[in-house]
Amino acid sequence: MTASAPHRTDPSRPFAVCVFCGARPGSEPRFLELAARAGALLAASGATVVYGGGRVGMMGALADGALAEGGEVVGVIPSVLMNREVGHTGLARLEVVADMQVRKQRMIELSDAFLTLPGGLGTLDELFEVLTLRQLGEHAKPIVAVSDHGYFDALAASLRAFVGHGLAAARDVDALELVPSVEAAIARFGPAPARR
Repeated sequence: MTASAPHRTDPSRPFAVCVFCGARPGSEPRFLELAARAGALLAASGATVVYGGGRVGMMGALADGALAEGGEVVGVIPSVLMNREVGHTGLARLEVVADMQVRKQRMIELSDAFLTLPGGLGTLDELFEVLTLRQLGEHAKPIVAVSDHGYFDALAASLRAFVGHGLAAARDVDALELVPSVEAAIARFGPAPARR
């Protein structure tokens, strides 16, 4: 599966990568470590991190990792989650929106590329939203998933099976690029402009 070259939504601002990942910590410490490393490496590359705005689980580790490197982090969170006090208040910007659908739309608008880390149903919902919008020609932004320890391998096999059954087009499935590490994902996005 391969993705297209990076696409700049707004060349006047820093390259922005939207990260989809779990709001839970996962069953092993490596999940939080992966998220923190992703945040730190994206920040070090000069990219702005756009994510779901939470302070818990992998989302919180992602944001904290980027902030520790001096990165700009923009969170987008539905008011129902903010009211449950899971919003990260240490961000450059935290946008509180009406609902989950508006959250996804806003994160897509703010981003030049999409990085998916391990997560659950919400993460898959976000990933499939950007894949479907790409299929419809709504954007041409890169979509990369880190298949850490094979996390997304079964999903990739299912997508290939959909193609084999004639229910999905290979070009649409191929819009998702699986890589083994955060470093490979960042290299895939290309150089981000240097941070001011």
